[in-house]
Formats: sequence, C-alpha cells, structure tokens
Amino acid sequence: MDITKKILLFTDGACSGNPGPGGFGSILVYPEGRVKELGEGRADTTNNRMEMVAVLKGLSEASHKKGDFLVLTDSTYVIQGITKWIFGWKKRGWLTADGKAVVNKDIWQELEKAVQVRKALGKLEWGYVRGHQGNPGNERCDEIAVAFSKKNHIDLFDGSLLQYPYAIYDIPDDITLPVRKSKNEPKKKAKAYSYLSYIDGELQTHKTWSECEARVKGRSGARFKKSTSAADEKKIIKEWTGKS
Repeated sequence: MDITKKILLFTDGACSGNPGPGGFGSILVYPEGRVKELGEGRADTTNNRMEMVAVLKGLSEASHKKGDFLVLTDSTYVIQGITKWIFGWKKRGWLTADGKAVVNKDIWQELEKAVQVRKALGKLEWGYVRGHQGNPGNERCDEIAVAFSKKNHIDLFDGSLLQYPYAIYDIPDDITLPVRKSKNEPKKKAKAYSYLSYIDGELQTHKTWSECEARVKGRSGARFKKSTSAADEKKIIKEWTGKS
C-alpha cells in the first residue's frame, strides 16, 4: 500500500502509576505534506484510557478531511476493542462476556462515533506498531505522552513534512495485529534435547524417552527429566550431582 496517499495517525499513551497522572501523544500526517502533533495530560487516568484518547483526539482533529485513513498504534487493546469486542459489548448492553460492566465505556462510545464519522470520509484501517522498537512515529508519540504525563514542557510541531525532524514514513513492513492465542489452546511442548536418569548416584543420558523409561521404571528413588538444550542438560546434571 502507498501510505503517502493516506492520512496517517500515530498514537501512544502513557501513565505513571496506572492509575495516576498520564498523557497522550498523537501525530497526524496529511498526504499534501503537513504534519501536526497533538498532546495533553490528565491528572488521574490509566494507560488504556490515554491510548484511547490519543486515537479519539486524532480522529476528531481530522474529521473535516476526506481521504483514506490509517491509524498506527501499539495498543492491541484499542484495536481489538474498536474492531471486535465493541459489537459484543453493545449486544449485551455494555457488559463483558462474563457479565461485568465494560471498562472505559464512556470513551468507547465517543470513539465509536468518531470512527463512524471517519468511515463516511474514506476507508479506515488499523495498523499495529510494536512499542519501543525504534519506530520514529511511535517513539515521538511516546515522548509527547510521557512529557505531558510528567507536566514537562514539549513543543508540538505543526507544519511542513519537509521541516519535520522525524522519518515519519519509516514504518514496519508488517503492521498486522499479532495473533492472540486462546486460553484453551494447549501449549506446545519443548522439543527434547536428551533425557536424563539418576539412580543410586549414577547418572545416565538417553537419546529417547523409551530408553530413559526402561531404566527408571519400577526403580525406587529413581530421578528422571527431559532437557531441552545442551545448557539445560548441564544445569540438570549440576543440580543432581553438583558437578558441571
């Protein structure tokens, strides 16, 4: 995709204490070559609320501008909430699947309205940018958010892209949301490097579990364990024998 033809919105939120004093930072990049930074602080808030407000303020600021829009955030909470969870919450009367009141309902409702306004102006997409990985847009938003959370002065840029000191179009090739594993999904077992058995002070290593099992089966006081690497094997031997 040619992101230079889209309106970009980078966002981030910060909070000290969670809850505690917080702030948000947002950067709007327009196709015609203009960049505008946004940011504010809150005396008592949470990190998730600041992440949401960062997106809300950015969408609201650009509500007059037609064109395709791409939100780039490091908050899986925001992306999952506004693109998936919100539909179930509304059907249940703003209750979660386990019957509890939805946290941050007030901002979710505002954000939903802002999203509808945005969709009437062009295509709206969501991209995930992992935080603190050197992405210029995300790092700058974090800098703004932290400054406001600490009540430190910071100059907000509003001007030409040619004068902007950050490589704002430098974003990862993959901005898809990481796949969230189900709680019920069985964990993959680590592949065995070796199997160890320890009987009457004698330690042996085995290539297969069947070999190890044959040695320890029916033996009182026998110890056995799987190692997952050479380092793990040495660690087990040291624990059992005191020798490295």
